[in-house]
Amino acid sequence: MRAMTPFLLGVVPFGLVYGVTAVDRGLPPTVAAAMSAVVFAGAAQLAAVELLAKGSPAAVVVATILVVNLRYPMYAASIAPHFRAFSTRWRALLAYLMTDQAYAVALVDYQDNDRSPSRRKWYYVGAAATLWVVWQIATITGVLVGAQVPPGLSLEFAIPLTFLALLVPNVKGAPSALAAVVGGAGTVLGTNLPYDVSLVVAALLGVLAATALEVTRETPNDTPAGEGS
Repeated sequence: MRAMTPFLLGVVPFGLVYGVTAVDRGLPPTVAAAMSAVVFAGAAQLAAVELLAKGSPAAVVVATILVVNLRYPMYAASIAPHFRAFSTRWRALLAYLMTDQAYAVALVDYQDNDRSPSRRKWYYVGAAATLWVVWQIATITGVLVGAQVPPGLSLEFAIPLTFLALLVPNVKGAPSALAAVVGGAGTVLGTNLPYDVSLVVAALLGVLAATALEVTRETPNDTPAGEGS
């Protein structure tokens, strides 16, 4: 819980923004609150709210959530060796509770090879459950506040501002910058695509562009000096 506390300074306002925005975009308060418990992924929840408000098909909403959360399989592969001693039920619970913050603090703690399996399990649960509880309280508070906002006061600006706040700190180096530019431009240019699939398509294009740039930069130049025109 001590290790997770500094992260809560960002989690609380994020949860409030999600709750207020979900209600403002027409989601019933009970559904908005339930999404935090079922999905439990802030960026994916905001993306889902935006698509649901536009009447997008369920398949597009689910596909978008999967794309936004593509980092979690990588987290899982990285932390899985530390969880091999746990039962299937425990691993399922730990997977449900996984967040960027819980993953980060757990891996730092696990660098001490003397940690017993029980210590590893309860350290992760303590960190992850702390964030889960705070997230639920923050989003429910946002839902209650959002229900009191006059209909004429639009809060649509909250979604792009929140995503920008998540994006900017993670743009590190040319590949991530290229992914951000391609993804953002593709989303805007694909606004008129059917079923609002522009977010999914643009995200995939951004990943492909960044990957291509990394491969190009890592490929050595095999042309001997003096050859070529």
